[in-house]
Amino acid sequence: MKTYVIIRLNGSIYNLQNLEKLRMKSEPADSWRNAIYYFLLNWFDDTDSIRTLTSGSTGEPKEIHLSKESMVNSAQMTNKFFGLTVESNCLLCLPVSYIAGKMMLVRAIVSGFNLITVEPSANPFIYLHTHIDFTAITPYQLFYSAETLHHKSVHKIIVGGGPVTSKLEKLSEDISSEMYETYGMTETCSHIALRRFNGKERSEYFKILEGIKIRLDERGCLAISALHLFNEEIQTNDIVKLKGANSFRWIGRTDSIINTGGIKIYPEQVEKKLEGIIPTSFFISSLPDELLENKLVLIIESESYSFHEEIQFKARLEKVLGKYEIPKHIIYLSSFVYSEGNKVLRKPTMEKVLRMI
Repeated sequence: MKTYVIIRLNGSIYNLQNLEKLRMKSEPADSWRNAIYYFLLNWFDDTDSIRTLTSGSTGEPKEIHLSKESMVNSAQMTNKFFGLTVESNCLLCLPVSYIAGKMMLVRAIVSGFNLITVEPSANPFIYLHTHIDFTAITPYQLFYSAETLHHKSVHKIIVGGGPVTSKLEKLSEDISSEMYETYGMTETCSHIALRRFNGKERSEYFKILEGIKIRLDERGCLAISALHLFNEEIQTNDIVKLKGANSFRWIGRTDSIINTGGIKIYPEQVEKKLEGIIPTSFFISSLPDELLENKLVLIIESESYSFHEEIQFKARLEKVLGKYEIPKHIIYLSSFVYSEGNKVLRKPTMEKVLRMI
């Protein structure tokens, strides 16, 4: 593998010899600035891998080791897809503790583009006064940045770490930036597929990047092969619909299917229908039932609706949901459990619900 030992941050060149300039002695070791310093220290050393954490969105976060060669190959795929070169100006506004932030640094190292670094926040664009060719953000950041982005010069944006909802798509309709939802995981060194969700080229389907191969297993779940990123085929629990050999539409997760009275319900599909109806966080889950085996429940992050509010709300549910999709109970919870990336953690949130009922 070619040795990549230089990065351009905020207009200045750094390598192992002057990297100490990035360390902020007055800040905690895990501050956002020092996280960049320690990652680069690891990258520029003579080891072959980088230690990182999985997101924890479908289970406990776990520590894994990614080869530097795989991360370089992933960065090259993204840089090629978006046309990023040494002339580009990009933005890092994600924590470096997870793969998305790490890969922004690797893309800069590989291509030589200038990477502007700002503290991760809900709206990282508010004080930005320069053109940005490319950046990566979370759905949470998009929600709080949408209005600002109408007045900023940001060419291309990838959004990952959680689903891009129809509400976010609506907010992004008139933003001039090209916006893409990502599909991937820590084990694949960030994304392996992208979906344009605004502008004339918007689509419901993810398109895989060059060098990636996909297929369906016997369950209808996505299997991913990419020998330049990982040695063995990755078997996911994501149910998808293929469109040719290079595109797919995400349906839901097989491990989240709810069997209620012999009917299989995909919570993600029900939740999509409810977007725009519920102003706060919510999700579909289930509770044991003697007759149905599992009964559908809707969990809403809110104080309890009044009697009349709930009657009106249930009437709206009946208009947008199918017969078997209507929840048997609505459960209100004052606060959900969230990950560091502001994703709802369903399992610990449901544990709170079970302690309450």
